[in-house]
Amino acid sequence: MAKHSLFSKATRVHAAVALCVASCSSAWAQQTPTEITITDTLPSHVSGFDDVPAQALPFSTTIITNATLQDIVAQRVSDALRLDASVSDSYNSPAYWDILSVRGFTLDNRYNYRREGLPISAETIILMDNKERIELLKGTSGIQAGTSAPGGLVNYVVKRAPTDAEQKIRNLTFSYGQGNNRLAAADLGGRFGAVSEFGYRFNVAHEDLDPYIKDTKGHRDLVALAMDWRLKPGTVIDFEIEQSHREQMGVNGYSLLGGVLPSPVDPRVNLTRQYWTQPGVFDAMTGSMRLRQELDAGWHWTTQYGAQRLKTDDRLTYGFGYNCYQGIQKPSSNLNLCSQFTPDGKFEIDDYRSNNERRIIDAIQSDVSGSVHIGSLQHNLTFEVIRQRQLDRFPPQQAWNAAGEGSVYGGSTSSAAPDPTYPNTNRSEYSNEFSVKDHVEISSSTALWGGLRHVSFNKASSQNAPTPNTNAKVMQGDINLPWVGISKKLAHVLVYASHGHGLEQNATPNSGIFANPGETLGVGRSRQSELGIRNIAASNQAHWNAALFQIERPLTYDEELSPGYFQRRMDGKQTHQGIDLGADITSSQWKIGVQTQWLEAKISDVEQTSGAVGSTPLNVPKFVLRGMAEYRYTSIPSLRTGIRVSHEGKRNVTEDGNIQLPAWTTFGANAYYDTKVNNIASTWSLMFDNLEDKRYWRESPKQFGHYYLYPGAPRTLRATVQFHL
Repeated sequence: MAKHSLFSKATRVHAAVALCVASCSSAWAQQTPTEITITDTLPSHVSGFDDVPAQALPFSTTIITNATLQDIVAQRVSDALRLDASVSDSYNSPAYWDILSVRGFTLDNRYNYRREGLPISAETIILMDNKERIELLKGTSGIQAGTSAPGGLVNYVVKRAPTDAEQKIRNLTFSYGQGNNRLAAADLGGRFGAVSEFGYRFNVAHEDLDPYIKDTKGHRDLVALAMDWRLKPGTVIDFEIEQSHREQMGVNGYSLLGGVLPSPVDPRVNLTRQYWTQPGVFDAMTGSMRLRQELDAGWHWTTQYGAQRLKTDDRLTYGFGYNCYQGIQKPSSNLNLCSQFTPDGKFEIDDYRSNNERRIIDAIQSDVSGSVHIGSLQHNLTFEVIRQRQLDRFPPQQAWNAAGEGSVYGGSTSSAAPDPTYPNTNRSEYSNEFSVKDHVEISSSTALWGGLRHVSFNKASSQNAPTPNTNAKVMQGDINLPWVGISKKLAHVLVYASHGHGLEQNATPNSGIFANPGETLGVGRSRQSELGIRNIAASNQAHWNAALFQIERPLTYDEELSPGYFQRRMDGKQTHQGIDLGADITSSQWKIGVQTQWLEAKISDVEQTSGAVGSTPLNVPKFVLRGMAEYRYTSIPSLRTGIRVSHEGKRNVTEDGNIQLPAWTTFGANAYYDTKVNNIASTWSLMFDNLEDKRYWRESPKQFGHYYLYPGAPRTLRATVQFHL
């Protein structure tokens, strides 16, 4: 395994910790460090909307706080966001960066993620050890982002120095589980200076990775520092930076067997691991600087700059069809073996390597916010301007070569094939955005919301070798993205409606199986409408929410020109209509919560003759439920235990709908205990997932023209202890 220079002196952790790991229900959003509920709470706020509580906004949000992240020992964003019923996996391979869908739409890792409100690339593995909370804005992503896929926008908020001069943070965490993983982490924070004008927050973590999947060992490291300087009353300067490294052997999915859905397999098997397999390596350095200034009459000015530098050795040994590109006679002339494994379980072993991929993201943002009275109405205004660039600088060529043959029943014949043969694609994207948001208080119970984001973009892509790609395009233009909403308070209930637009800049994946790799396809405008109602009474023991939504977007799909060779096209329309319901009830001892989503997803208006697209999107479950129940013991006040349930309904595996993935349900259990060890406060927790050790297919994505099947995790245990020094 390659040795990483940035962390070459990092201490390896070899101590296994006995009982521990995050409990406390499945945690969706929370009220106190030890109380987790499914729905948002009144004090929670969403970045970009000043002091407006999340519960008062005219759209759906989910906020997952640091206490929740600690309780579930979240290692990646999918661990946290999958607690929400609107979020599902979408080609979310273990040991690779997270790929998720919200309300049935796959989030774009290039555009749908923010950090401290600034754009970042999520085409890397983002570690959670220094994250204070995760915010999910569902739909209407054009409110906060110029370019993004519909469905939702994810924002990471990093840990900052405590605001109280007397507060000191001294937390040590040790965790063991979900295989033989071993984690040690420290979280330190405080203030110093003559009048405590300086603050700091320091995080460091190391984990040896040896998960339940065999032959996928690796390790990860993180070092992060955040500081602030209260320069004078009303003026604060802060900065933060993190450096992370993760390397691990990759994991490939299974597939259909000659047009047949196989029985669920043992999820502990790394199907395509070979003796010559190389680990994927993900290095990231990300940071930001910010100036916050209070102005006269209650106005505020904020300017911040964010930068991200990613280096990736993207390497995977995987199964892809059977002799798809070798010109060898196929066992069945009626079967497209570039899209799945053979009926007897054989597949081609491919060696993919794209080393030294560089991604560069820079953004500078400035906004001014405050209130003015125009006539008898109060307008809460925010003006924002942002300039950003996103550059992909890849090596001239990548390796994607047939390396042998394998079988789902075991055994393989292969040898490494690392020679680069396919050209890579470089991308350069620049944009300028100006936006204005207005929150008008018509009365004490009625508010109007409106916003407009103007986006000016310039995007280019070209292949690196051997010669420039004649299909490459330069795309530039301007577009306006409006958003409007209205909310009405009725006693302890808020009723709202909103409508917004988003922007997508579509491009063909950088792969040799496409006739137009890296080509920009054009601009697509998405639209979402939402009508909702929620309980907003802070003192109630019961909270609930309901929302109806509809999202439309232009459709992109792959037309097969010849076996295993595709043309990415943008044509037709994809429409998702759904219902979100959520509720939680809290008593002195019990906490019960549930979230559900019903989704009707359709494809229409496609001018197709090849049957490349069906009438329903693939890998989109029609129904999702997440639930929990937790009991606090009066005889042992520091002890809580709980159970969790997760259910996802049927989904289409193939375009014609003849093969569907069965619905699945799993149960989990938690225990959580606060005590003192040698007069040191500590939190001990234990978490079981998939109590029944059920075997099931978790998801069924189609990528690069190939049908994949990913098995659900087996029964796993994670134990964690955190000491509060």
